[in-house]
Amino acid sequence: MEVLHHPGDCRPPAAGSVVTIGAFDGVHLGHRRLIERVRSTAQELGCPAAAVTFDRHPATVVRPESAPALLTDLDRKLELLAQTGLDVALVVHFDEDRARETAEEFVREVLVGCLGVRAVVVGHDFHFGYKRAGDVPLLQAMGAELDFDVTGVHLYTGEGEAVSSTRIRRLLAEGRVAEAAQLLTRPHQVGGRVTRGDGRGRQLGFPTANVQVAGDICLPKDGVYAGWYRRPEGERRPAAISLGRRPQFYAEAGTRLLEAHLLDFDGDLYGEEGRVEFVERLRDQERFASVEELCAQMTRDVARARAALGV
Repeated sequence: MEVLHHPGDCRPPAAGSVVTIGAFDGVHLGHRRLIERVRSTAQELGCPAAAVTFDRHPATVVRPESAPALLTDLDRKLELLAQTGLDVALVVHFDEDRARETAEEFVREVLVGCLGVRAVVVGHDFHFGYKRAGDVPLLQAMGAELDFDVTGVHLYTGEGEAVSSTRIRRLLAEGRVAEAAQLLTRPHQVGGRVTRGDGRGRQLGFPTANVQVAGDICLPKDGVYAGWYRRPEGERRPAAISLGRRPQFYAEAGTRLLEAHLLDFDGDLYGEEGRVEFVERLRDQERFASVEELCAQMTRDVARARAALGV
């Protein structure tokens, strides 16, 4: 997949392109169904399939006080978009100037000027441009003027409620990571650098990788989970994962930490960029009567993690 970053520097493909537009946070099942339609239309027209997305969630600029936590950072989003079979991803820098741009200006600069659009495929309730004035009818009117087709697709529902990034965030907030994984088509994954903690896990016989996750990334509800730890070179290790404020050792709310205890592993992870995948929720975080009781529970957690992961 070719990744473009500057709409003004684009040279439109000779055959034009079929384009979809969106934040694509999570690149979930609904997004994938939409992209399938884009690819199918592109194949019919004999031109590239393209997605226009943004280098940050537009809400962080237009309504930062209520901007959602992200399911995927930009690098991960592009990685997932590439897996869908798209030919081109155009990453638009979203700032105050872009937020003030009219829908018509966006169509002429980005869709026509950069991508030579022949067809647009978006959700039927898609809105864009200054004050969200752009929608499917506006695109259709501009398409009639500038010679491109427009299709508004109803959101994929599967069984029941429409699949959306908002729905997935709600599931994660409730700790329902297995249900979120069904909508994402994979376990929810977060990443960050492994840093040194207070060493308490090693003292207890359960050394952990403390993964520093960016503050704008969506984390599940605090608790203990079974999951996987992915190393930078691609190795995947089974893990028992703790997310929370360590109530056993802090009477008041401590710092929220993501700690992964890698099963059957004894190595140095400090400084590497690790990724943690949440597969199954095992329990809430708890405060036990003694450290010995905590250790006994951690032993049970590891056994349950093994069972959940089949290792």
